[in-house]
Amino acid sequence: MKKCPIYLLALVAAAMSMSSCRTSAPKLDYRALAHATEELGLEIGPKDNHQLYLEAAEWIGVPYRAGRDDKQGTDCSGLTSRLYKTVYDIKLPRSTEDQLKESAKVRRSNLQEGDLVFFSSRQANKRVAHVGIYLKEGQFIHASTSRGVIVSSLNEEYYKKYWIGGGRIR
Repeated sequence: MKKCPIYLLALVAAAMSMSSCRTSAPKLDYRALAHATEELGLEIGPKDNHQLYLEAAEWIGVPYRAGRDDKQGTDCSGLTSRLYKTVYDIKLPRSTEDQLKESAKVRRSNLQEGDLVFFSSRQANKRVAHVGIYLKEGQFIHASTSRGVIVSSLNEEYYKKYWIGGGRIR
């Protein structure tokens, strides 16, 4: 039996180690992630759902348009349903009320990234009227009627006053 030259063994070993690289996690688009961090005003770390933050950043500044769900204009439930479809491949109901019905209740203290957050309003008299998606550190993305798609804090007085609850889809 013929002996294999050492350089051939080294070449095979190198090829095998390079082929294993194909199974590693996809490369992050650090430029897009930096943009998302800036747009959302949040530090995005390695354990965060990068797709959620990248997608959310693309919607910042989209104007509010009742009954719409595209980047020319969206309402709150349109935004949540589009983000859920894109990020989680989950089709949410189109109305805020139906999104609340479809989600499992979550306490504010137990919110996780991607949970829905529900609010009433001055006009709604304790009924659900608004929805957003929880990001982290008390921040959530939503379509504001006055400012379009923005990130707000659950600690703002308005959102504390009209808080209904969190909801988890899965």
